[in-house]
Amino acid sequence: MTPLLSVENLSIGFGNGPAVVKDVNFQVAPGETLALVGESGSGKTVTCRAVLRILPRIARIHSGRIILNGSKGQQDLTAMTERKMRTVRGDTVSMIFQEPMRSLSPLHRIGNQVSEVLWLHRGKTESQAKKTVLETFERVGFPDPERAYRSYPFEMSGGMRQRAMIAMAMVAKPDLLIADEPTTALDVTTQAQVLGLMKELQRDTGMAMILVTHDLGVVANMAEQVVVMHKGRVMEAGPAEPLLRAPAHPYTQQLFNAAPSIPEVSAPAAKPPEQDLILEMKAVSKTYKLRASSPWKPETLVHACRGVDLRLPRGKTLAIVGESGSGKTTAARIALGAEQPDPGSQILFRKSATSEPIAVHQMDRAQRTAFQRDAQMVFQDPYSSLSPRMRVLDAMTEPMDIHGLGSRSERRDKAAHMLQQVGLNSDMLKRFPHAFSGGQRQRLSVARALMLDPTLIVCDEPTSALDVSVQEQILSLLEDIRDQHGLSYLFISHDLAVVARIADEVAVMRQGLVVEQAPPDALFHNPKHPYTKALIAAQPTPDIERPINLKLVAQGAGDPDSWGDRFRFSGSVLPSLIEVEPGHKVRCHV
Repeated sequence: MTPLLSVENLSIGFGNGPAVVKDVNFQVAPGETLALVGESGSGKTVTCRAVLRILPRIARIHSGRIILNGSKGQQDLTAMTERKMRTVRGDTVSMIFQEPMRSLSPLHRIGNQVSEVLWLHRGKTESQAKKTVLETFERVGFPDPERAYRSYPFEMSGGMRQRAMIAMAMVAKPDLLIADEPTTALDVTTQAQVLGLMKELQRDTGMAMILVTHDLGVVANMAEQVVVMHKGRVMEAGPAEPLLRAPAHPYTQQLFNAAPSIPEVSAPAAKPPEQDLILEMKAVSKTYKLRASSPWKPETLVHACRGVDLRLPRGKTLAIVGESGSGKTTAARIALGAEQPDPGSQILFRKSATSEPIAVHQMDRAQRTAFQRDAQMVFQDPYSSLSPRMRVLDAMTEPMDIHGLGSRSERRDKAAHMLQQVGLNSDMLKRFPHAFSGGQRQRLSVARALMLDPTLIVCDEPTSALDVSVQEQILSLLEDIRDQHGLSYLFISHDLAVVARIADEVAVMRQGLVVEQAPPDALFHNPKHPYTKALIAAQPTPDIERPINLKLVAQGAGDPDSWGDRFRFSGSVLPSLIEVEPGHKVRCHV
């Protein structure tokens, strides 16, 4: 069979420097999925961008050819003019990018941006394009496709924006889809459904796929061929099944050893008594009012959080898990005072065991300034949280500058020390954020949050953009700093394997409600709620014999009306959060 895409002896460098991608070879057959696996900075994304010729201006293809045998015949992509390449991009070959906020225009509605592919390459009218786009939005998991069509990127969560990017790449049904970490911003249930959707599209259209990922669980569920890259070279390549069963190269074995996993079933641990609470959230609710599409229609009310009660003991980690749009990040922002909750909500912060509690929702200016030194946040999207116009040194020292801490040399020394703490070199201080990979930018965000020596850190998906080996380093770092300095973490994540490792308590959220809460051992040993069971079932594992059970995922992640009578809730009829065993709470009818 003639391969759809052939990459032959590809070498790429930047400027006059040596090649960063060296002699890369692989082929992708029609309807086949090839996974490019490796650490951040291994050359995976540069290789894929070379296929579409969207490399930075300073990049140079030193040698090699990229041959596409698509519906338009054989084409040498490395020799094509820029004008002809425009007919390939988005039509014959599409790409899903890792950072949706960087790829979507903030000035245009999501629906118009996705429709643009159909206007340019398919010649569809606006109404025809809208119909196709709404169908695609529904398939990639938007609960309200019409609302998503009208929304701007900044009105969506990170996971929602990534779904829009997936829809944009898939709406024209290309011959080849290049997916660069397409599910890193998605919760595991949506990830499972999107991966299933991609497989379904492959069966329907014969589309081939190059999947760039650091998640070996995703590889086990998706790929027929695997190429493992490290420092710009191919370390190991071959069919997925034998490679995943018995990786031969030491680097591949290292990736497997670093992959997080949900612990094996064990007896639930007794819940320790909670005395000293650094953060307490009582009956926290948040309602947003959205303008209607027409002036004569009423405003739409969105209940982001509904009656959330959470307690974080000092020196511990409380994890909030749930799908995109479940209210996790809203709860975290309310805890930091970045969002004002509805009347009747209470958020109490205690800097030390002996200090008086501060009502975060009622702080004056002086209290807020002091609170911001004690509580910091690591954001989900490192690209949008770091200013592209500030060098790393300026971004790192800015918090100390704002609070008047230290001399100029002391701030620089602190910044260099923090970079080393997160596994980066101090000589990177003069660079700008765009010079770093996605994983490296996330490490910068972690280092910046530690600059003020806070007592509470809210981590909003801090490892979602990291490959497994760097993720292991960051989690170990967070654990070490927590234990050494008595830090407390409010940890937002969709990765249950990460949560199982770092959390002392887990709260599972769905549609603004906490549906189950327990220590990790109890939660994974004996999950009660259908949604919790779906989260566990949707977690991909690097085992070819354990594919994701999409049927079980669909049951728990579906409409709450479809759950059993004990757990069902709709409208204003909500079951209570009941303690079913010591320390284990479930939202259900008695």
